[in-house]
Amino acid sequence: MFRDRIDGANRLLSELHEFRGDNNAVVLGLPRGGVPVAAVVAEELELPLDVVVVRKLGAPFQPELAMGAIAEGGTRVLHETLISELGVDYSQLARVEQRELAMLNDRVQLLRRNAPPRSLDGCTAILVDDGLATGATAEAACRSARARGADRVVFAAPVGPHDAARRVPSADRVICANVPDSFYAVGQAYAEFAPTSDEEVILLVDEARQRVEGRPWRARIGIRTSEVEVPTGRAALRGTLGLPADPTGFVIFAHGSGSSRSSPRNRLVAGALNRAGIGTLLMDLLLPREEAHREKVFDIPMLGERLVLALHWLRTAEGIRRLPIGYFGASTGAGAALWAAAAPESAVTAIVSRGGRPDLAGDRLGSVSAPVMLIVGGDDAIVLDLNRNAQARLNGPSELVVVPGATHLFEEPGALAEVAIAARRWFLHWFSQSD
Repeated sequence: MFRDRIDGANRLLSELHEFRGDNNAVVLGLPRGGVPVAAVVAEELELPLDVVVVRKLGAPFQPELAMGAIAEGGTRVLHETLISELGVDYSQLARVEQRELAMLNDRVQLLRRNAPPRSLDGCTAILVDDGLATGATAEAACRSARARGADRVVFAAPVGPHDAARRVPSADRVICANVPDSFYAVGQAYAEFAPTSDEEVILLVDEARQRVEGRPWRARIGIRTSEVEVPTGRAALRGTLGLPADPTGFVIFAHGSGSSRSSPRNRLVAGALNRAGIGTLLMDLLLPREEAHREKVFDIPMLGERLVLALHWLRTAEGIRRLPIGYFGASTGAGAALWAAAAPESAVTAIVSRGGRPDLAGDRLGSVSAPVMLIVGGDDAIVLDLNRNAQARLNGPSELVVVPGATHLFEEPGALAEVAIAARRWFLHWFSQSD
């Protein structure tokens, strides 16, 4: 059994070493779950990464049962025998296919961020998923790669059935690292098999593009996390430290009201920073006994002072003390981060605010000289106005990033990935300037 998809990817790599550094090979991940596996494979083999978007054609009265699949480029695979056995007629099939085709086209644009697909002309296409089951989506993906010009098609997955090759006839080669005696479902091979989000897929594809252009991105390899306690004088605050190998800087996260260091939104951004070689500290700014007191949530000076204490605590850590340090604040946490950045003893290198309330920093805004990026959803009208007014009061470099169609929590498809990409760009730029 694999611990998770990363463990599965590492096991699969032993079967793919012959492709390392092959200038004529491209790795294609099948979204969603196949992309974290493909990202590790592409990174370790030093190959570019793209996606091949596939949609299952679920039976009308049993959507989880695949009658076939479609893939970008017009590829279509049908299980004619199953369709006949289910009694699905042409009109029912057409309705399912029409619905899934619309969703497929939307997802192609979303996952690639409107970028064109990578050319496969004359290439070896290595298609990677987290497992092979019926083979419908794998077969559609392989046909799609062939239609895009691939000269050779290899399908690879950490786990699959004994007759894997028969299930994917369009592949020149099918590789499964683990072929259990009893195989019922892909998930049974993993101790942890949580769903992969669209946001993670977008980030991994974007990071792979950056890596090909020369940045040393990491697909979650060599990143250590640990639970820590940050002293604040009277008590210690709980935190989660993310430490890449040889970090180039550190970012302290300040969450907003009603949230904590376990916020999935902040954790997604932190993961993107970690993979870019930036360390992170996600911390609870309130003690457990304080969380029930609403006035504490908006006590910006108290929260800001705790951020300053966290910065000084990081400065004492071996290997971190000389690194540039930034703040990432969300909602009220952004007000606290800007309040802290105005303190003379803060010496913060850069700040990013996500859907923030910079106005809560009050008169201290004019004392913030560190570079500030303000990220706001385009449909978060009131907060957008507050950020525009706050930007005019800042005393250093600043940038206002408006994510079109996003609301306050950036819950819309792809919106949070845009936050992570913008924040990563900002911190990488200003951290490099501090060398």
